[in-house]
Amino acid sequence: MALFTAFIALAALGVAAWAVVLAWPQKDATVQPTAESKQKVCAAFETVSKAVQLQTHADLGPDPVAQTAVAGNARLALIGGGEYLLSRLDDQTPPDLAEAVRLFANNLEDIGVNALAGATNEDPQQAARLTAGEDGRNKVADLCK
Repeated sequence: MALFTAFIALAALGVAAWAVVLAWPQKDATVQPTAESKQKVCAAFETVSKAVQLQTHADLGPDPVAQTAVAGNARLALIGGGEYLLSRLDDQTPPDLAEAVRLFANNLEDIGVNALAGATNEDPQQAARLTAGEDGRNKVADLCK
């Protein structure tokens, strides 16, 4: 009887393992880049670029409260824009565009978070981030043409 119980348990384990393998998500090797995905990512890039440009160049005058509000909106545009771009990437985004967008989005987030931490544009590391961000923006813009 113990042998029969062990056999049934082993068979059940085999069936369970087989079910797990069948249910395991398979990465579709035939996924190809699409024009729709590129258009979606490029539209998001255009929106983020406008938001960052608008919010980082706003001028509400010399009032310290207004300047703080402008700085806060600029940081929000940078950090939120980076996350927004990353969320628009999918398996059908052309690989060169996806790579450039990831780099650009991560640069935006780094710039924004470091600004929140007190880094100024004159800080050498922040200046390097700003340069990398602009280079990344130009690369994505070229890929979206």
